Amino acid sequence: MGETIESRDATWKVLDIAVHGTITSPAGSRGSGSRPAVVLVAGSGPTDRDWCSPLLPGKNGSGRLLAEALARRGFVTLRYDKLASGPHVRENLPRFAGKVSMQSHTDELAGAVEAVVSETAVDGERLFALTNSEGAIHAVNYQLRAKGARFRGLVLTGAPGRTIGEVGRGQLLAQGRSMPGVDALMSRYDEAIAEFQAGRPMVPDPSLPDGVKMLLRSLENPTNLPFARELWAYSLPQHVAGLGEPILVLIGKKDIQVDWRVDGRALEEATARNGDASFVYPENANHVLKHEGLPVERLSAEYVSSRYNAADASLDEEAASAILGWLDRRR
Repeated sequence: MGETIESRDATWKVLDIAVHGTITSPAGSRGSGSRPAVVLVAGSGPTDRDWCSPLLPGKNGSGRLLAEALARRGFVTLRYDKLASGPHVRENLPRFAGKVSMQSHTDELAGAVEAVVSETAVDGERLFALTNSEGAIHAVNYQLRAKGARFRGLVLTGAPGRTIGEVGRGQLLAQGRSMPGVDALMSRYDEAIAEFQAGRPMVPDPSLPDGVKMLLRSLENPTNLPFARELWAYSLPQHVAGLGEPILVLIGKKDIQVDWRVDGRALEEATARNGDASFVYPENANHVLKHEGLPVERLSAEYVSSRYNAADASLDEEAASAILGWLDRRR
């Protein structure tokens, strides 16, 4: 079972707004000064510190499960709500609207790093990042610009090997493949996205499905800018190539948001000069590292998203073992 664990709140400020997190650690470890630490960085949208989202059913988040598993193995962990997630988002929205950017996300993570290394139990030389999806972007950006504590190693799960725009387009195309006229639909979508990327107002074709028009409108929502435009063009391989620290990239073969072959290959090529970059592609892990028993050809976006945080969903054993073992060996 490992060590007994305890949790407590932590806060710091970005844009003069409180960022809220949870420190989970071995019980009674405060003051030891010898513990390795892991900062967990959540994925896209309103995904909170536990890796749950109000857009998805369930509260059984992989972030909490991983943080607790790591604490039982002797790590101090910190996970946090981004400004646009968690229970305080509604009250804070007027204060951060239009101010969220790549830099503000980096600042959130920098605050988390400062908070965890200030713990008396933590050895600041043994600090790691454990990320999911978009979280990989923010951890890599932090590492490339870090002026203080740096990560000793980074675990990037569900990481995109293409631009976020290309990943989004691929997801849309996969969902619409069986629709009549999908090529014409994608052409109209591409026209709208070209206007968005050029910084011009989009005028989506009225014939686009309502769901696609909703996606396009969300990109232009003033609350999300300038971040949405920065994110859409971001290519993780271009940035991760600049890191020399140990990296573990893990993409499940049941992940339908990124593709372990396409995205994994791009990240393998980008890190080819890093002698301590390793890759794991668990057979049955989905995007949030839960075990998925169905064959991939039977997985739909609706089904998968309904299962991400379901009460009976469990971490995929192969994925969890790879992550925990990698961190144990480098602690």
